[in-house]
Amino acid sequence: MMKKIAFYLPQFHAIPENDEWWGKGFTEWTNVRNAKPQFPGHLQPEIPLNNNYYSLLDPEIQEWQSKIALENDIDAFCYYHYWFEGKLLLEKPMENMLKNKKVKIPFCICWANETWSRTWDGQEKAILIQQNYNEDEEAWKQHFDYLLPFFKDERYLLDNNRPMLLIYKPHLINNCAKMIDFWRNLAKENGFDDLYIGYQHHSAFNYDMQECHMDFGVEFEPMFTIREIDMKKKKTFGVVKRAIAHPKWLYRKLQEKVLHRAKVYYYDEIWDKINRRIPEAKNIMPGAFCAWDNTPRMGNKATVFYGANPQKFKQYFNLRLKRAHNVYHSEYIFINAWNEWAEGAHLEPDSINGYKYLEAVKNSEGE
Repeated sequence: MMKKIAFYLPQFHAIPENDEWWGKGFTEWTNVRNAKPQFPGHLQPEIPLNNNYYSLLDPEIQEWQSKIALENDIDAFCYYHYWFEGKLLLEKPMENMLKNKKVKIPFCICWANETWSRTWDGQEKAILIQQNYNEDEEAWKQHFDYLLPFFKDERYLLDNNRPMLLIYKPHLINNCAKMIDFWRNLAKENGFDDLYIGYQHHSAFNYDMQECHMDFGVEFEPMFTIREIDMKKKKTFGVVKRAIAHPKWLYRKLQEKVLHRAKVYYYDEIWDKINRRIPEAKNIMPGAFCAWDNTPRMGNKATVFYGANPQKFKQYFNLRLKRAHNVYHSEYIFINAWNEWAEGAHLEPDSINGYKYLEAVKNSEGE
């Protein structure tokens, strides 16, 4: 049975660090509420259904999320985890979930191992908190020991008694293969057969899974496909062909170039490429995305997928599930995302579509 896993963002509660960096009371909702349309017909801001601007420190919210996810055939959440040489950020939702057995949905963890900078306000080189990747085994053990109670939880996602763990960008980690081998041994010492460890895969990194001692990669959509499509290098014929087929696409591209508006891709074009792809290696897990519009974070530098709606998503996701089984031979598919509201990638209900994106997942036939 195919397991559908949705990436889960914990940045919906205030922390002292974000108060200092972005202003008192900052959460992901701050950017979402302040988003402005970038062109006529651009739907911003996106509003959660019933104005549910929740705090993830409320246990009832996590219970609600678990309930509606399971009711709509989401099999697990993949929680983003932020670890900086022992310094934790945004850890409370995951820690609270561990204690709260009313949150029924299974889960796994992705270490989002990037340095934080002021990318959102155009200051990419202004570092907020640095990842230094301590190569000391004691530091590796400290990190593993933090994760171990999650691995041992009855809800944790296991593959043949191997806890599933993702690393967002393992190529950034010094001696990553050595660290992973060290963690694998610790997992075995603690009663597991191994770890089942992978990365959020896209073509720009050109990983060698064997060299990195990884078990699998994930086609993290739509970023994986964005990197495959360089609009600037398209031949003129290709531009004309798309302009004829999609006049609104041409209008958006002119706005992007002339008026310095958001970069616009056509939702159907991206999904067509996704569902025609042959995986570049074995042990690659397919990804999917419901929609994408990171205007709340990036303003006029945003990337927008024009034309997304639940009906199209259901059609494309259904085909993706079939290809996951028949082409990728994968037992898992990763969806971006459960609640990436500031990137316009959320299965959670909103004021325009209600529960329709979730229902699209539930009503997809797959195999």
